Amino acid sequence: MMDGFGFPASAGHYRFRAESGIVKRLLRDVDPKGEVLDLGCGVGYWAEAFAQRFSSVVAVEGSGALYQALEERCAPYPNIRPVLGNVLSFEPEGYHRVVFLGGLLMYLDEEHVTALLRRLVTHLEPGGIILCRESTVRGKTERRGGDYPVVYRSVQDYRRIFKQCGLTVRQSERNEPYVLMQIGCELIKKWKGLVPEPFQMLGIVGPLAYWAMRLGNPWINHLFKALGISFPKLENHFFVLEPEAS
Repeated sequence: MMDGFGFPASAGHYRFRAESGIVKRLLRDVDPKGEVLDLGCGVGYWAEAFAQRFSSVVAVEGSGALYQALEERCAPYPNIRPVLGNVLSFEPEGYHRVVFLGGLLMYLDEEHVTALLRRLVTHLEPGGIILCRESTVRGKTERRGGDYPVVYRSVQDYRRIFKQCGLTVRQSERNEPYVLMQIGCELIKKWKGLVPEPFQMLGIVGPLAYWAMRLGNPWINHLFKALGISFPKLENHFFVLEPEAS
């Protein structure tokens, strides 16, 4: 999300650490003697974090290049089983305490999202949950094509889809670390739109924007809301989902 904005490498590390704190809090009441299914796990940052708390982790990635990095990251953890496979056709084995979808649904159309969630519900242990971390947008759903085709849905849209799949939203929470960095990204975008490229000085402006976000946290995250300004346009939310009571 932060490529091309001049942010230092530490920006990504900061966001992951901060988000990890949220995930730990959301999962604090979940029994660690269970298995986590991490679908679309990328290079395995979250799989590694889950392996440090839960008994076992199945980490599924469809990209061959990312899977190679996943294997290298997971090598020190005997309780992680990396799997190279398409998340839409992957058939889970047994039952899972936690299913983690860390930014997967935004790449799928609604038909595939619904089919995937309905299949995953049948592979949850009693008391098991699905934890989603998804980019969200204010207002109507937006589709963006090009090199980065995604579907940005509103929180209300996700709630509707979850309900159609027989899932109840037990808890939802705005991903404040993500939103903080997104504020910086959208401000840099405005800067790049106003200033000719030779004078943008992203090597200076990017770190300044990043540290302004960090030093202004948490107040800056609430400033635009207090002023009644819908900014940033793109947000991110965590959803803790459980099957509806029969």
